[in-house]
Amino acid sequence: MRGAWRISIAAAAGLALLLGACSSDTTTDTASGGAAPDPVATDGGSGGTTPGTAVPEGVGPVPGAEWETADPASLGFDPAKLDALSAQAGAGGSTCLVVAKDGKLVEEDYYNGGAADTPQEVWSATKSYSSTLVGIAQDEGLLSIDDLATEYIPEWEGTPSEDITVRNLIANDSGRYWDYETDYFRMAGGAADKTQFAIDLGQAAPPGTTWEYNNSAIQALDRVLTKATGTGPAEYASAKLMDPIGMTSSSMTTDPTGNTLTFMGLQSTCRDMARFGVLMLNKGNWDGEQVVSEAWVDDATGQASQELNGSYGYLWWLNREGAGGGDQATTGQGDDDGEQGQMVPEVADTVYWALGLGGQIIAIHPDSGIVAVRLAPTRVPEGAGPFPAAALSLGIEDALIDP
Repeated sequence: MRGAWRISIAAAAGLALLLGACSSDTTTDTASGGAAPDPVATDGGSGGTTPGTAVPEGVGPVPGAEWETADPASLGFDPAKLDALSAQAGAGGSTCLVVAKDGKLVEEDYYNGGAADTPQEVWSATKSYSSTLVGIAQDEGLLSIDDLATEYIPEWEGTPSEDITVRNLIANDSGRYWDYETDYFRMAGGAADKTQFAIDLGQAAPPGTTWEYNNSAIQALDRVLTKATGTGPAEYASAKLMDPIGMTSSSMTTDPTGNTLTFMGLQSTCRDMARFGVLMLNKGNWDGEQVVSEAWVDDATGQASQELNGSYGYLWWLNREGAGGGDQATTGQGDDDGEQGQMVPEVADTVYWALGLGGQIIAIHPDSGIVAVRLAPTRVPEGAGPFPAAALSLGIEDALIDP
């Protein structure tokens, strides 16, 4: 792995300011409230699972059009420990926190102007959605991740990039050119046509020989998905992923020239992000419908996508032995000492996360059947403490006293 993460906190803060102007034409106002809407209370049942629907064995219940709530103690949680986790999230500058089990909410809190129906930028957590779109397109026979990227990006034919596969792009081992200024300021913060800018960059190393958290390489997926599906990834996401699971407050967004942003740009809410987490927890099944194949979920999250960083799947962060980087890598900063380890060694190695700049987190705990989401503003409020992915995952596991 190259020394790509020697970036200061001050530079990361500057990045956040630059990216705030380029996420898309879609904008949202910060809500002045902080209360969650009244969910549908329930003492049991099957969440949103439709009566009579044949749900495959081992697939859990999902929320309906509205989330139901459950008494935390009835699902094995210590309410006092969930309260402590919520207090920690609030002190960490969060805008929202939700914890779900068995298709129901056991904790839902809003802070710092956040609200249940107010979408916000989730930054690099978008990448995990882009990964899932690639999986859906492969399930539909529209592409294979073993395809050469030149099938969709002819500009790379006859160049050092001609051997890159779609798999390399979603594994972050494409070898495409990377430096911090180019990736975060010139492409993410400056380029009007981000897809073409990304495609026009050069090749730094042969594919499969170096691992890099490369936003520009991932933005090239916009071209791949557009050519493969015949529609923009934003429209494809709505039709194939978000609408089927009820993500009614979410949308992928575009650059000024109309290209879908695939490395960032999703506008979403804690509740909608939790729906996506439940889909992944259920191996791609939603109320009996296989939105994305179980095989894809296993391939994307069940093991490393390459041999260079064991903690990275297909645009998902894994709790496996690897170079890690997680929370820091999403800012362009991180350790470069080559130390191997798990991101959160105290929890199961089956846990995985979608992570974004500013502490956007979806935590999926398959062994415990828990999905938790924390969102926050890009610029942490003054006086707020840290609240990394480890804090969320450790907090929910500690609160679950009767699995």
